[in-house]
Amino acid sequence: MFARRIADTLKMKEWQVQQVLRLTDQGATIPFIARYRKEKTGNMDEVELRNVVDLYADLQELEKRRTYILTQIQEQGKLTPELKQALQQAVELQQLEDLYLPFKPRRRTRADVAREAGYESLAQAMFAQKGDAWLHKWEQMVPDPAVGKAKALENARDIVAEWISEDAALRAKCRRMMEDSAVLHCRVTRGKATVPEAQKYRDYFDHREKLMACPSHRFLAICRGENEGWLKMQAECDGYTVKQLLKRHCLRGYGDTQDQIQLAMTDAWDRLLHPSLESELFDVVRKRAEEEAIAVFAANVKQLLLAPPLGEKALLALDPGFRTGCKLVALDANGNLLAHETIFPHEPQRQTTAAANLLRQWVEKYKPAAIAIGNGTAGRETETFCKSVSGLDLPVYMVNEAGASVYSASEVARQEFPDKDVTVRGAVSIGRRLMDPLAELVKIDPKSIGVGQYQHDVSQVQLKKRLNEVVESAVNAVGVNLNTASAWLLERVSGLGPVLAKNIVEYRQVHGPFRSRRQLADVPRLGDKAFEQCAGFLRIRNAGNPLDNSAVHPERYPLVQKMAADMKMPLEELLRDPEKADKIPLDQYISESEGVGLPTLKDIVHELKKPGLDPRGDLLEVGFSDSVRKISDLEPGLELKGVITNITDFGAFVDIGVKQDGLVHVSQLSRKFVKHPLEVVSLGQHVTVRVMDVDAGRKRISLTMKFDS
Repeated sequence: MFARRIADTLKMKEWQVQQVLRLTDQGATIPFIARYRKEKTGNMDEVELRNVVDLYADLQELEKRRTYILTQIQEQGKLTPELKQALQQAVELQQLEDLYLPFKPRRRTRADVAREAGYESLAQAMFAQKGDAWLHKWEQMVPDPAVGKAKALENARDIVAEWISEDAALRAKCRRMMEDSAVLHCRVTRGKATVPEAQKYRDYFDHREKLMACPSHRFLAICRGENEGWLKMQAECDGYTVKQLLKRHCLRGYGDTQDQIQLAMTDAWDRLLHPSLESELFDVVRKRAEEEAIAVFAANVKQLLLAPPLGEKALLALDPGFRTGCKLVALDANGNLLAHETIFPHEPQRQTTAAANLLRQWVEKYKPAAIAIGNGTAGRETETFCKSVSGLDLPVYMVNEAGASVYSASEVARQEFPDKDVTVRGAVSIGRRLMDPLAELVKIDPKSIGVGQYQHDVSQVQLKKRLNEVVESAVNAVGVNLNTASAWLLERVSGLGPVLAKNIVEYRQVHGPFRSRRQLADVPRLGDKAFEQCAGFLRIRNAGNPLDNSAVHPERYPLVQKMAADMKMPLEELLRDPEKADKIPLDQYISESEGVGLPTLKDIVHELKKPGLDPRGDLLEVGFSDSVRKISDLEPGLELKGVITNITDFGAFVDIGVKQDGLVHVSQLSRKFVKHPLEVVSLGQHVTVRVMDVDAGRKRISLTMKFDS
């Protein structure tokens, strides 16, 4: 029903849209379609697929609203053939709402009062603008001439003003005019200019700019200030432009009648049209700003989820602190907690020797591959201490601990460690983040992991939807170890969910590790459809069939085995030799009947060359300066190594080894023009920066990445 319109809107082929809608209707997920049904969709990626699905949902909602409006007006007995045709031809929600406005249930208005009092005939004579004769016999058109001519005309104008304000064509013209020229004027609330809490908004105490050009982060900041009661904003329009627009649309001729219409026009604009369209336009700008903020936040979250892992290696992890000490935990290669203790390497309970001895004992006992340290309070001091302990000879990684406290107090953490306190849980989370950021971060509400901008000010429904898509995409892009993944990670795999994820974990606990993907068929309630959707994203190391540790889908195993047979070599040999995989004559294996084309074949060969390879890359240590540990150590001109921790519309935040991250404004990211920071930097990227300015009082550090060539 909607395929043609979706195709035209998104500049796609109609058959592509039809295939996507057919596949999703059959229960296929976006990651599955993007990875394993490329031939059916014309090789569409996840973004394109989601755009189709989202637009389809929007069009369904539009049709529901159209049907509702038609029904409501029909029940009122006011659905004329012309109105019905206009409603059926409307292609935008706003067009529908403008047409519905005169018939929409509402509170009693001044026009309603005037109509009920019997002034509609006078209003009709006025609005017809067929000369001034009606003015001389107005008394015959009103129920009570004793009210006087001035009051009678005022009542009639109230009705005319409402007609003007509800004119769909005029509203559309005024809306376009405001979109083109309205100026956002933000002022401080009367009497609040000197309140200390309002000072963070002082840049907006008397701020003007074109409304539609206002950057998303600035508009959301102003909205927050208004919600907190410190600011007031309005959309100002040029009075002359408004007056001329209304005249052209409403006036027909000159005379006393037109003078009355002009009074009604002014009232319609000031009291009805402008407030309504201003609110509507603010909603449009706010929605756009929220979409941009959600997009930036989602991009940050995805990059964070896809950060390089240390891998399945034993390690020690520290949640640092001064007064309460540092919580130390030992984790095995699967992230299981082996031991925990509190050490005091810092003041006020400094026990350096005891702490160093315990570290050495644990290194000898648990054979860790690295040490993970949370980057919060006492993080750099703890890093220095660990590096100073003789005999350790281990790499030390600073780990972003944002959200670790949220996890440690969550229901997930209580289920994992019911008998451990929050400090132990927090240290475990820090260590697991180093081993596999994706597997650990899926347990935490993405809003709490310390990236993005204004995520608490946007639509939480839309934010949750987008973040769920991001997590799903990241999990399936990486793949999941079927024998070590937690239920919280498994439920994000294509085709699975909380119930099937829990069933997989319980099956694993009873029957031991999975030896093949086909064993998934024995998991309760995991049917053929769920297997089709999830199998390609699950990995089994050391499985009997080496393809079970690859992204090759089980439905293509016979094809790969035929390739190996045609090459006259065992499957294992083909997987070990990338050069031989490159020699496979792909054209010979194209089969329309089997749905196998070059995109699928190229994916298979790519996987044969690097089966089970983690796409997230290698983890690098950040080389923070040993001489810079706090904001007072900084001075303009100092060059430092750092890592990007957050990206917003206006710049990138960089951890340079002090407690407060510095900001590289978008104008300081490159000598070339940069429209958005995501064009040139990414989360977790190692960068070199120079200090431009330090405001210790406000805890602001200005940095630049523009260096002399």
